[in-house]
Amino acid sequence: MDAYTADFSAFLQASPSSYHAAAEVARRLDAAGFTRLSESESWTEAASNYVVRDGAVIAWSQPAGAGPTTPFRILGAHTDSPGFKLKPKPTIGSHGWLQAGVEVYGGPLLNSWLDRELELAGRLVTRNGTEHLVRTGPFLRIPQLAVHLDREANNGLTLDRQRHLTPVFGVGNASKADLVAHLAGLAGLRAADVAGYDILTADTQPPTTFGLGHELFAAGRLDNLSSVYAGLCALIQVSGRPTEIGPISVLAAFDHEELGSQSRSGASGPLLDDILTRIGHGATGPQRMQAYAESWCLSADAGHAVHPNYPERHDPANTPILGGGPLLKINANQRYATDAHGAALWARTCAQANVEYQEFVSNNTVPCGSTIGPLTATRLGIRVVDVGVPLLSMHSARELCHVNDPQALSAAAAAFFAPEA
Repeated sequence: MDAYTADFSAFLQASPSSYHAAAEVARRLDAAGFTRLSESESWTEAASNYVVRDGAVIAWSQPAGAGPTTPFRILGAHTDSPGFKLKPKPTIGSHGWLQAGVEVYGGPLLNSWLDRELELAGRLVTRNGTEHLVRTGPFLRIPQLAVHLDREANNGLTLDRQRHLTPVFGVGNASKADLVAHLAGLAGLRAADVAGYDILTADTQPPTTFGLGHELFAAGRLDNLSSVYAGLCALIQVSGRPTEIGPISVLAAFDHEELGSQSRSGASGPLLDDILTRIGHGATGPQRMQAYAESWCLSADAGHAVHPNYPERHDPANTPILGGGPLLKINANQRYATDAHGAALWARTCAQANVEYQEFVSNNTVPCGSTIGPLTATRLGIRVVDVGVPLLSMHSARELCHVNDPQALSAAAAAFFAPEA
């Protein structure tokens, strides 16, 4: 457990943006003997391969006897998290302060980002199309107004997204500063070389365990790097097992889930379908339908544990706790894609892995979120079951889980990839 948590912490610290996460996944796959393939070239496949598209990674391991009708076992997750993204003309300022122009990305818990040392991280693209990853380390802060100047702050904090969430990074005249030039310099570039960028904020406080027995784990981006890392470890584990038969194991770590997944690297885009077609040697028609009919997707995304201070926001009969095992996520309106067959598969999978699990369903008065699960089921017609690690403070700059649950998810993912006969 300590080894898993320590390495997971290292993974999180290497992954302040979706682009860094994809690069770290790729680095670890390279070390495990996977072969990186280019979408623009013909493929001569090895047993274990992967493709990177922007901030997304699709990796797979296939048995020697795989063919056009071999089914898939897919673990779907996402690499992005809510926060803030750098706008064009990002160097702004007011009243002697240097500030960064940012746009809200996804649905962050806004107040959790106040008074924290943040970094900028992402990619710079030069005029010739070359991509450079960059990160600043501690660089920004969104300062909250002192309570002396807002005596009602503790009775109801209201944040204007345009006026109140602009981070500071120094003092001086904004016309004489250049944030893009600073980022370019960190990447060994000139500001004039940078033609485009995708730069986001991330919390810089390291992951940590705390509490009685150090059983609680706090970090940024647990939603949803907890699932990406669990799936990565599971895929690497099963790729080392020589086998002639069995399903093709796939890790699909998409980007842009927090925005609705409608992008070329998101789950609503063509990425997974395109890759599965190429893995299946271009199978179409009956062969493709035959492969998909026996395939499964495990949509792994973080879920909600019962909050001890707000128990009325949870279903009174289904109250998952931290440390109780990964969640089986269920929704009558298919906001999660789990059905009875999916529940049965998850029960078999967790029994094989010797893992306890918990069921999650929303309180009827609280709208249910969604995942890539329904999107995948709709696009591909593959059966999907929604699962994930239980959290508190989801979409906060710093989220909370139990040290046992991420490893339990990884163990279940390994069993899902390599089901017993």
